[in-house]
Amino acid sequence: MNICLFKEEEIGKPLPANDERAKHIAKVLHKKEGDSFDAGIIGGKAGTATIRKIGESGIDFEFREFEDEEKANGKPLHPLTLIIGFPRPIQLRRLFRDVAGLGAKRIILAGTELTEKSYMESNDIKDGAAERMLLEGTVQAASTHVPLLETAKSMQEAIKMIFETEGGSKKCALDNRRAKMSLHKWLSSQTENAGELEKQGVVAAIGSERGWTDRERDLLESSGFTLCSMGKRVLRTETAATVASSIILDSMGVLD
Repeated sequence: MNICLFKEEEIGKPLPANDERAKHIAKVLHKKEGDSFDAGIIGGKAGTATIRKIGESGIDFEFREFEDEEKANGKPLHPLTLIIGFPRPIQLRRLFRDVAGLGAKRIILAGTELTEKSYMESNDIKDGAAERMLLEGTVQAASTHVPLLETAKSMQEAIKMIFETEGGSKKCALDNRRAKMSLHKWLSSQTENAGELEKQGVVAAIGSERGWTDRERDLLESSGFTLCSMGKRVLRTETAATVASSIILDSMGVLD
């Protein structure tokens, strides 16, 4: 746990002794009364928490945000949105951790024509497990900002959601059959300035484990997405999402 995150309403209240965060602070970090640890408010400021008292009821702490404005901002998310075809639940968990750790701002899980329908009914989406995985990735990155997670029943619905909110973003879709160019070349062709690419934002669509149908490829291209490849090897959805995110964020200049 590289940062301990709290909801806004938890600040100023003791952290219950049976809370996993309290257990981590006491048993893993070995913090005692008077000690401090990195902390932050989910979606808000980062800072430090100083332990005032440890008792049977839990840990009483005082939170103070960092005086340095950049540190207090808690590592804001980057302007990268991912449309991802529903993968297997076990892949989904790893994908969420990694993408949240990298700092993508938005994830739209979409049903594709080749998606296994049972994946869309996964309890990982229904019981809040997805949000927990995103939170784990955020904690790993020592950030306070968690990616927005949304779902769409189809690619048509996902693309509509994009145009309602991010119509001006650069758009690409990973494909190993009808790609026009490599993802690297496409990113290089979009702008000569990495900062400008970050300003405009990028939307990247990644298919489920069976890929896209020709009808979905047509839909993506007619909607302004450029089909791009990442080499000749066929990657798992989770791997493709992590690698593509890394390449895009590097092109934005945010990994410098």
